[in-house]
Amino acid sequence: MSAASVERPHDERPLIAEANRVMDRLPGYRVEIIGGQILVTPPPDGPHARALTTLMLPFFTAGLHGGETEVLQGVGLWLPTDTEDYAIPDLVVVDSDIDDHLIENNCYDPVCFRLVLEVASSNWKNDLKAKVAVYAEAKIPVYAIVDRKHERIHVLTDPVGNEYASHRFHSPGQQVTLPDSIGAKVTLDVAEILRAGQQRTSD
Repeated sequence: MSAASVERPHDERPLIAEANRVMDRLPGYRVEIIGGQILVTPPPDGPHARALTTLMLPFFTAGLHGGETEVLQGVGLWLPTDTEDYAIPDLVVVDSDIDDHLIENNCYDPVCFRLVLEVASSNWKNDLKAKVAVYAEAKIPVYAIVDRKHERIHVLTDPVGNEYASHRFHSPGQQVTLPDSIGAKVTLDVAEILRAGQQRTSD
């Protein structure tokens, strides 16, 4: 999937109104506003969706869905970086009272997000650069990226300003244990997740 930028309309319509118009024209596409620019990403392909499902299982097994937290897909995250910025991460772990933190445009206050995770596709530069900065500024405690292009999983923690003080990446053959701050011990098998995110070929 590749994301395309849309310039601010000349008639000074609010960006959110323009983003919603793009969504109406392109059902199934993910439309976000990052740094005052509209980003449009095509619907996920099978390997992207398969990686996401594979990722969710350890979170469910750890008991993170129900009780104090929920594991959700495609939830809007309101960003403090610009007046209309918001992102729609692939997967999040949020406090169970998320409904009390609705801001606008189906986006929620960053305060209730414990983890944000992206499965990177051809838009990997956005996930590894632009979103690192905005998620850090939003003080998201843990940001994880499944980097299918470079075949590794990044785990970023300790947001300071517009960056994370800790940025570790893990390769196939390694296990990644996420910080306890998400609410439970979750260990990810890098090879398994990356394999799920690859295009399958018939023998």
